Amino acid sequence: MDTLLKSLNPNQLAAVEYTDGPELIIAGAGSGKTRVLTYKIAYLLQKGLAPWSILALTFTNKAAREMKSRIADLVGEERARCLNMGTFHSVFLRILRAEAEAVGLERNFSIYDDSDSRAVVNSIIKELKLDDKQYKASSVLGRIGAAKNSLVTPDVYMSDPHLAERDKVSGMPKVGQIYALYAARCKAANAVDFDDMLLFTYKLFADNPQIAQKYAERFSYVLVDEYQDTNYAQQSILTLLTKERRNICVVGDDAQSIYAFRGANIDNILKFQNIYEGARLFKLEQNYRSTQTIVKAANSVIINNQRQIRKDVYSENGDGEKVRLNITYSDKEEASVVCNEIRRLHNRYGVAYGDIAVLYRTNAQSRLFEEEFRRQDTPYHIYGGMSFYQHKEIKDVIAYFRLVANPNDEEALKRVINYPKRGIGDTTVSKLIAASRDCNVCLWNVVGNPSMYNAGVSAATEKKVVGFYCMMDEFIRDNNTTDAYVLGKAILEKSGLKQELAADKSMEGVERQDNIEEFMSGLHDFVDTKREEGYEDEVYIANFLQEVALLTDSDEENSDDVSSNERVSLMTIHASKGLEFNSVFVVGLEENIFPSPRSSSSLRELEEERRLLYVAITRAEQRCFLSCAKSRYQYGSMMFNEPSRFLKEIDKQYLIVEGNVGGFQSPAQQYSQRPESPLRSSHQSSAPSGFRRISTATSQYRQMSTTPQRTQSDLSAKQTIHVGARVEHQRFGIGSVIAVEGVGENEKATIEFQNAGTKTLLMKFARLTILK
Repeated sequence: MDTLLKSLNPNQLAAVEYTDGPELIIAGAGSGKTRVLTYKIAYLLQKGLAPWSILALTFTNKAAREMKSRIADLVGEERARCLNMGTFHSVFLRILRAEAEAVGLERNFSIYDDSDSRAVVNSIIKELKLDDKQYKASSVLGRIGAAKNSLVTPDVYMSDPHLAERDKVSGMPKVGQIYALYAARCKAANAVDFDDMLLFTYKLFADNPQIAQKYAERFSYVLVDEYQDTNYAQQSILTLLTKERRNICVVGDDAQSIYAFRGANIDNILKFQNIYEGARLFKLEQNYRSTQTIVKAANSVIINNQRQIRKDVYSENGDGEKVRLNITYSDKEEASVVCNEIRRLHNRYGVAYGDIAVLYRTNAQSRLFEEEFRRQDTPYHIYGGMSFYQHKEIKDVIAYFRLVANPNDEEALKRVINYPKRGIGDTTVSKLIAASRDCNVCLWNVVGNPSMYNAGVSAATEKKVVGFYCMMDEFIRDNNTTDAYVLGKAILEKSGLKQELAADKSMEGVERQDNIEEFMSGLHDFVDTKREEGYEDEVYIANFLQEVALLTDSDEENSDDVSSNERVSLMTIHASKGLEFNSVFVVGLEENIFPSPRSSSSLRELEEERRLLYVAITRAEQRCFLSCAKSRYQYGSMMFNEPSRFLKEIDKQYLIVEGNVGGFQSPAQQYSQRPESPLRSSHQSSAPSGFRRISTATSQYRQMSTTPQRTQSDLSAKQTIHVGARVEHQRFGIGSVIAVEGVGENEKATIEFQNAGTKTLLMKFARLTILK
């Protein structure tokens, strides 16, 4: 063991060998956190602690397994197997099983998963005769879970005027009552949910000092991994277990605290030395993962946070390449630039696709990158998630579109006839299907007139069925005369889908709304692009569905033909934590995207967004690429976005700026019009603060460009297009005209764009500017 300890650097060794009281180890990105925690436990065993007297808590089973395996390599498998090591929930569950009676449970209690909890809450909502569109089970359970993680019981919840006011303002004043009934139902069923495991463990120790004492003596040394991710309940339990012996070692990094939306409380790590007076602080500041340039660039961002434990993370690796920022004309060009660069890294420098990651702020941003990767036949996979078009809410909208394009599509009809709920239950649908089989007609005909086909449904139910038919029939009649975007908006609103999604205020509900907004942006882009390319007769829903079918078919090919380690990883930054890649692309670095508009209302939230960028940059070992777009389709219009405020914080000596926006080297000018707290609602139809519509931002757009001066704002004044002309397009960027054909209304130009490839555009619709 002494020989092995010599492999640690001085700071790591000091942290491992200290055992005289509370210990906080701040482990910077790539500094060997797991290695230190592993050696710490092995060192304690070597000093004579029994393995069963050591409690090591992690946040994932994977982390626990990996750590136990490493410890086994150091001290032997038998000793490692006897360690009390696992996630907070798994360890506390074992304790609750053993002490169930003390908290009013029987030892054979059940554990409710999310679907069980939703079923109970839905039944309560129905019994209370509440509107299930207003009281979404997921939203209600989100508030109940947050309360439990803050150790707020139903009685306390219902007596808290602040919580009552919050619920009232959000249109759910009965949440406290639902919480109380939910807790009662769980108790009657001898069941707990995952959040109860924390709440009940705290109550067990707080209400039964002798039991708390027993476990405090059993666990003579407590270690916690990823301490910055602990919530209030977890810290409170730790305090009860360790307040007397004070043998606690926590490892984490406040600069990587990015899970406040899950209840993580950064104050736990920032105030550890207040919670445990006299606690020793050790800092692991050497980054073994990244180049010096990447580390310094990340440091220049995170230093701007006020609330942090100061540290000087450094690397002794080579300087490496500078961080590259590419400022593109549009989100579409951004996807092209990223994909082109990835192919260059792979083909010219031999970087494996599996060692490259594209990181984005929200899941919805994957759409354009997925489509571009398919277009360029570049293998990829969505890490920790699913392809954009596989999300339920997207499939629901597409099912409506399929039914509009083809009323005989029975699978689409069955999916949407009662979603959102219209009182057309499974029994009714079964009767309608049976009637269609008996009469040998398609299901759509029966839906239009159930009585004619003897479907056997009541008059009240028939009215609902026919009402659905009439709504859809109106869409069907407009199908060949109204473009896909306009008709798609009408379908979303009149079907109730938009309202259904807007009613869910949970984090998952917000993500679903973001996905639908991105879907509609893609739909708008599809229509505009078809018109620009001269295919005005191909802007309808049926044409759009053809493209989607090809995309989803590519999903299947992509997943079957190439193993995940031979594909580029696309993921949210949250999903990337703990991972590392040779080359990393951080995309969408614009105001109202990153930082998120929902995270810019306070300094605390803004600092978490900055930590998120720090995490993203420090995933890179050798190369880090950043990108932003001047325009993208959002909220029903093409928007002009300002670069993220975080970009100006990166020390310019570590940065190379590429692309087509000038003035970046003068941040004061560039950010002079940036709002401090851009906010938006999830379904805001107009541009939110921080955005400008392209049509009203032309002058600012031109002033910021480094491209040659334009002769006119567009081609509307009969500007001559000719072979060899250099042009600028709002979406595709800079290009050269290689061919011109047709005259008047039929004039077309074939243009080779720098990043977006070759396009043939109809001049009467083309959003082009000729450059001198």
